[in-house]
Amino acid sequence: MLTTNKAIQKIKKIGVLTGGGDCPGLNAVIRAVVKSGIRQHGVEVVGLINGFAGLIHGEYRMLTEHAVSGILPRGGTILGTTNRDNPFRYAVQEKGETVFQDLSDQAIENMQQLGIEALAIIGGDGTLAIAHQFYQKGVPVVGIPKTIDNDLSATDVTFGFDTALTTACEAIDKLHTTAESHHRVMVLEVMGRYAGWIALHAGLSGGADVILIPEKPFSIEKVCAKVHERCSQGKKFSIVVVAEGAAFEGGEMVVQRLVQESHDPVRLGGIGQQVANAVEKCAGLETRVTVLGHLQRGGSPTAYDRILGTRFGVMAVNLLAAGQFGQMVALKGTEILAVSLEEAISRLKRVDPEGEMVQTAQSVGISFGT
Repeated sequence: MLTTNKAIQKIKKIGVLTGGGDCPGLNAVIRAVVKSGIRQHGVEVVGLINGFAGLIHGEYRMLTEHAVSGILPRGGTILGTTNRDNPFRYAVQEKGETVFQDLSDQAIENMQQLGIEALAIIGGDGTLAIAHQFYQKGVPVVGIPKTIDNDLSATDVTFGFDTALTTACEAIDKLHTTAESHHRVMVLEVMGRYAGWIALHAGLSGGADVILIPEKPFSIEKVCAKVHERCSQGKKFSIVVVAEGAAFEGGEMVVQRLVQESHDPVRLGGIGQQVANAVEKCAGLETRVTVLGHLQRGGSPTAYDRILGTRFGVMAVNLLAAGQFGQMVALKGTEILAVSLEEAISRLKRVDPEGEMVQTAQSVGISFGT
């Protein structure tokens, strides 16, 4: 545990915000920031409403221990969040058209007017990239990694992933019984953006027959070959787990829509239905699709995510109190450490297509359509 140097412990008020998509465990982090900030460092904590929008518009609430009482098991975030309000590229309407303005100076001015001396910013790669931009402008910040996608390279695990994985695994368990009863192929589309962590872990833990991930473009013929193989063994049903970013060999990811105001405007979705259509045609079995979507973001966080979020929150406040800015808290092995924000956002963590997890899945008969 990092120890605070009293000589540099001058911060009296910190701000905390949650940016990007919500995920289970956010409230655990907020609670930890508030309770450890007050109890260990005697600081006031300001909660900024709806992510960076709170900085831009000066919307906030004071966070006391009473304010965070009972929120540990709650999903979502009591502060609200958004994945659109980037202060460095804020969408405004001018003469009926959308234009983008840099309102970062306005955000910093509001921060100063509120007496906020440092920020704890909770988010994924997009939110932390904005945090790094603020740090480059001289704002004292510490980042806390959050995403169900588990795709931040500087930490072994992000909080929210375990809960999303549990939801996906439970869905596979339920699909097994109906698939077997009706002799169907069930396709489950899960989130993950450009990384296949949710699909890989859920498919392995749930006993899927086929796992399709972005890191391994797949052949529908080989997917169907796996289905036919099972049929020849008397197993006239199959479970296919497909990551939203997966793609056919020679094809591209399926884009559902674009949100231009967002840090990452691409919204993936639809690959599950395409896979189902193709499997039904070539395998000759009735095929149904389930898209988990935002169910993976909701609900009460698992014990693992509550503990990890709490550890992250406490470490973030310790870093702020010690004046160690421009850092992100990270899990490395069993330890909570600090890494630079620059390193944290330098690249996405993706599944190694030849790695041990993939090999383990293949060893127990799971096909990746390759």
